[in-house]
Amino acid sequence: MSSDTGHRRQVYLKDIPYTEGQKILAREFGGMVMPPETLPVPDCLDRVTAAPVFAKISSPHFHAAAMDGVAVNAEITFGARETAPKLLKVGEDAFWVDTGDPLPEGTNAVIMVEDLHDRGNGLLEIIAPVAPWENVRVYGEDMVETELILPANHKLRPVDLGALLAGGVTEIQVRKRPVVTIIPTGTELVPPTRSPGPGELIEFNSTIFSAMIKTWGGEPRVTEIIPDDYELIKKTVDEAVSASDVVLVGAGSSAGSEDFTSRVVEELGEVLVHGIATRPGKPVILGKVRGKPVLGIPGYPVSAALAMDLYTKFLIMSLLGLPAPVPETTRATLSRDIASSMGVDEFVRVKLGKVGEKLVATPIARGAALTTSLVRADGILVVPRGKEGITAGSSVEVQLLKPLSEILGTVVAIGSHDLTLDIIASLLREKHPEMTLSSANQGSLGGLFALRRRECHLAGTHLLDEETGIYNIPYIQRYLKDMDIYLITLVYRQQGLMVLPQNPKGIRDIEDLTRPDVTFINRQRGAGTRVLLDYHLKLRGIDPAKIRGYEREGYTHTQVAAAVRSGAADVGLGVLSAARALGLDFIPWQEERYDLAIPAEYLDHPGVKAVLEIIGTAEFKQKVEALGGYDTRDTGKVQWPL
Repeated sequence: MSSDTGHRRQVYLKDIPYTEGQKILAREFGGMVMPPETLPVPDCLDRVTAAPVFAKISSPHFHAAAMDGVAVNAEITFGARETAPKLLKVGEDAFWVDTGDPLPEGTNAVIMVEDLHDRGNGLLEIIAPVAPWENVRVYGEDMVETELILPANHKLRPVDLGALLAGGVTEIQVRKRPVVTIIPTGTELVPPTRSPGPGELIEFNSTIFSAMIKTWGGEPRVTEIIPDDYELIKKTVDEAVSASDVVLVGAGSSAGSEDFTSRVVEELGEVLVHGIATRPGKPVILGKVRGKPVLGIPGYPVSAALAMDLYTKFLIMSLLGLPAPVPETTRATLSRDIASSMGVDEFVRVKLGKVGEKLVATPIARGAALTTSLVRADGILVVPRGKEGITAGSSVEVQLLKPLSEILGTVVAIGSHDLTLDIIASLLREKHPEMTLSSANQGSLGGLFALRRRECHLAGTHLLDEETGIYNIPYIQRYLKDMDIYLITLVYRQQGLMVLPQNPKGIRDIEDLTRPDVTFINRQRGAGTRVLLDYHLKLRGIDPAKIRGYEREGYTHTQVAAAVRSGAADVGLGVLSAARALGLDFIPWQEERYDLAIPAEYLDHPGVKAVLEIIGTAEFKQKVEALGGYDTRDTGKVQWPL
């Protein structure tokens, strides 16, 4: 193919619902199942039976004592009672047996040792009869030879392996694992073992894909990274089809000039679908080459993970003869409005936590490239294609990504971002494995409003009141006056200006933010850092409109530091620990008090109590002070009520 053809820009085929994409896969590949292979039973955990399995022997294959005692013919015990006990002669009428022993010939019951009275001289007294086959595991009680133990298309569990061996089955036919070849593409990609340079990205999607495929029962194989070269991609796909049951091409599925996957699939076989009406995950390719599925998976990790879950898992389960698993779901109350576009099913990742009597779902940042959202998410809610969004307070169905029991142990924190919360989260998990701290960065005011809506257990806040110069208390009195709130100091911390090493722009104070050669990055509205800045701008008579970048917002101290570190801004306001973390210089400016606002009704919550215990420890204080820019002199002190 000519280079001109290789660089033409494509258009998407008509977007279709994801359910329609699954139906197309079922139509094209639903009749395909993996051939069998024979393996020893102990090696078959999590494998899928390729044929029904029948017992070769009965279990037990003899009449066995179910208790310690004596085996007898039940008839000789009839009539025994307290007023007319019977005597049994050991070796003639009664025979000692242990649990699991075969019954001696002529016996059909066992008298438990607890019901025997030794009269000496080999005589045993009984005061109650036993029924025939009492305390006996009869021949074939568990299974009888030729009986079905397991059907075909059954995923084998530990107990299944034991049942097979009990039935005399030592090896069985299971379906071969589908071989799934993963082809990462992109000239900009480098392996994780190499430090990326400018314009280079670490290739990690194939590791995620491989782990998913193993979990679902497939056998992943990863090729070397293939650059954006049409002929090389085509050759690699062609070879992978011959050696695999499923082929995944990572990235290259969009409509850009170097997104070659759809044309490769079209030339080698047939493109069934290009473009699915989901967000994220629109640029998906479902294709067929020589009768085998070839999928184009988006490059952005959140889009890729969704596409894998919706289509690759569907295919692997089908090839193994298994139904696609139905995700466990729960109902939750949505904490914030979600706006969505009509015509697409939007999959929104959420954090979950039980606050009071309700389970609260808080949406996580929705960028398709945000790998951390995959890590932090507890569940997924789907905004259907016919809706423009869901309003806060709505009851929503959430597909669980973690066990509900783990989620119920979550302490929900919403409010201002601070690195000390990460220390609390780490120590909480270390000392209380059943508990988790979930922290959502919505700014100090956002945290107080979340408390008012009873959507979190605690809120981090550092709001300076312009009229009084007092931190946090005036805001509690203003916005939470109808609630019984405790304000507990976490830390004092240094706010300052974060600049590049050696401060190339010579920035010294906030007056320098108005210079035409200085670009600033701000915090979001409602953040305590933003309130502090606006307070001092007003005191000094500085017009925010004169600050280049005043309207540009970062949602955490580390996001602001990253913008400075990357050169996207010359300066940002934040804490010393964030500047240190990214190797920036720091110009101290103002000490502030960072408090935890906690409703009195949650002070007895096990997770909240554990958090308060942790912040009182020397270990916590040492870790915090090691970050730099923090003072723990009042950590744990109740500031309100006075």
